[in-house]
Amino acid sequence: MTKKNLGTLCVQAGYEPKNGEARVVPIVQSTTFKYDSSEQMANLFDLKEAGYFYTRLANPTNDAVANKIVALEGGVAGILTSSGQAANFYALLNILKAGDHIISSSAIYGGTYNLIANTLKNFGIEATFVDPNISIEDLNKEFKKNTKVVFGETLSNPSLKVLDIETFATAAHEHGVPLIVDNTFPTPIFLRPIEWGADIVTHSTTKYMNGSANSVGGAIVDSGNFDWSKYKDKFPGLTEPDESYHGVVFTESFGKGAYITKMTTTLMRDLGSIPSPQNSFYLGIGLETLHLRMPRHFENALALAKYLKSNDKISWVNFSGLEDDSQHELAQKYLPKGSCGVIAFGIKGGRVAATKFMDSLKLAAVVTHVADARTCVLHPASTTHRQMNDEELKKAGISPDLIRMSVGIEDAEDIIADVEQALNSL
Repeated sequence: MTKKNLGTLCVQAGYEPKNGEARVVPIVQSTTFKYDSSEQMANLFDLKEAGYFYTRLANPTNDAVANKIVALEGGVAGILTSSGQAANFYALLNILKAGDHIISSSAIYGGTYNLIANTLKNFGIEATFVDPNISIEDLNKEFKKNTKVVFGETLSNPSLKVLDIETFATAAHEHGVPLIVDNTFPTPIFLRPIEWGADIVTHSTTKYMNGSANSVGGAIVDSGNFDWSKYKDKFPGLTEPDESYHGVVFTESFGKGAYITKMTTTLMRDLGSIPSPQNSFYLGIGLETLHLRMPRHFENALALAKYLKSNDKISWVNFSGLEDDSQHELAQKYLPKGSCGVIAFGIKGGRVAATKFMDSLKLAAVVTHVADARTCVLHPASTTHRQMNDEELKKAGISPDLIRMSVGIEDAEDIIADVEQALNSL
């Protein structure tokens, strides 16, 4: 059969039932798996054979859904995690150790910023944060001998800065390190970062991929394109014998699957951030309509953005779908069919007016969440990004008056009417 399009992959990829098997991905709600011989079980633990033996490492339901996301992103291997935060943590820690250095875009989700700037710092890993639109000349100046990875968000939460993926990928590869990008907001429906040079893609599947706010989760997809063996000294965890598995060398034994196999057999083994099969099942159901929901999210958000631009109580609007938006040109390159349903804007009157506006909404809910079917709103500076100081907020593109609205898939007219009545209360 010819190459399948994204809509078909959303519905069909990842699971192919055999004759007489369940048509829908089964929920394998079991911690353990039975084998007839001790020898076979031993071979599984030694990585000499492939198979399931304990859900903390791998589970058939989880793998089926992970495989669907791998197909959507165009990668070679992937894994699900218990949250998007765990996905970014695992993606980085899989190749970093004490004494290493990471270059990251400054325009990223507050929790991810905190992970890189503080938690990884406690692990002995230092970081340099750069503007997502930095020139390649200036970006090259930030690399050090101990730089091991470059990280960014394809479309930042909540400032909506578009990452110049090609620039970051080119610089990373010139210095012999991979580019990891978080593609949560656009999803592969609007952007496939691997096609632009990204090596590893992460997601908070809690957001658009799930679509219904009923389960937390994350995903990591490896493109299979980065040659770890070429830079053997930089990535010993992948290219040198692992004594916890009797000297196995992941790149030699697993080829393009080395990165994900190492993550599964070491990080998941030791840290255990595996999703429950039930949550993965919910994610799988959500993915089946991702290609239908994302265009509706974008269309609704664009309609609301145009309304906000024309309202004299709004001081500014960030949405790359607007032709005069600062990110529109980059969005035309990387996101020509749409971006997501999230809008950032400011209300005249600052934080006090922003609070009154949000409290006056009736259809949209004030929640610590974003990117599901229901319209919701949040003030990032006092919630998701409150651990950042004023200078860090500025670098991340977050002003004190910034309101993040995640536009759902309700009727656009009703969403706009709700915003209008809330603005009229000011």
